[in-house]
Amino acid sequence: MSILLNCDLGESFGAWEMGSDEQAISFVDQVNIACGFHAGDPTTIKNTLLAAKKAGVSVGAHPSYPDLVGFGRRSMKIQIPELISLLQYQVAALCGMAKNVDLKVDYVKPHGALYNDMMASESLRTAVMRAISEINEPLALMLQATPSSQIHEKEAENFGIKIFCEAFADRSYEDCGALVSRSKTVAILDREHILTQVRQICQRGSITSINKKTLHLKIDSICIHGDNPESVNLLPEIRQILDQ
Repeated sequence: MSILLNCDLGESFGAWEMGSDEQAISFVDQVNIACGFHAGDPTTIKNTLLAAKKAGVSVGAHPSYPDLVGFGRRSMKIQIPELISLLQYQVAALCGMAKNVDLKVDYVKPHGALYNDMMASESLRTAVMRAISEINEPLALMLQATPSSQIHEKEAENFGIKIFCEAFADRSYEDCGALVSRSKTVAILDREHILTQVRQICQRGSITSINKKTLHLKIDSICIHGDNPESVNLLPEIRQILDQ
């Protein structure tokens, strides 16, 4: 199977603009649309859905902790029943908006701190999977490709959920397969290292950690962050690498 390309979009809010959505959407296969809790508003959501429909790309819900001020990048201690409701509320809103423009939502990709917390905590992953399984839509879950992906697939099978395993074009990795924290200067890759990482993913199915450890991963999709201008500007070259 060919590797897909996904991007986080619809992350503007009111008069505050984030990302280069129009530039990015013509190069990707999947768009992860913010649901209003870390970014996005009703008009932005609708416009992003319409752009996705025009581009013919797959749509995913991109829910988060309720953290507009912190752009969803701050961990929060939320009781599991409340977290499940928060996720279902966001995903249901996007699914409803998508139906209004004759689109369907195909998958869910949690955002920011929720995503990282989910990858580190089995109980949180279980909560996310339970939330998705209780929604009356056939939704997959997108999560990070790691050496534990087979375990995550089995966890998802228990809820009848398909998963997409993604790698990040523009982020560096720890030896364990986790993303390097954004608090570290080496967390975000520059142009040269982004292209090198994408080629390695496509040609060898692996990434190299910051300590030069090679990690072989099951990778279904590569993520580009829409709020990273350098990554978005590289999309034509990244698309060419994937198509080759």
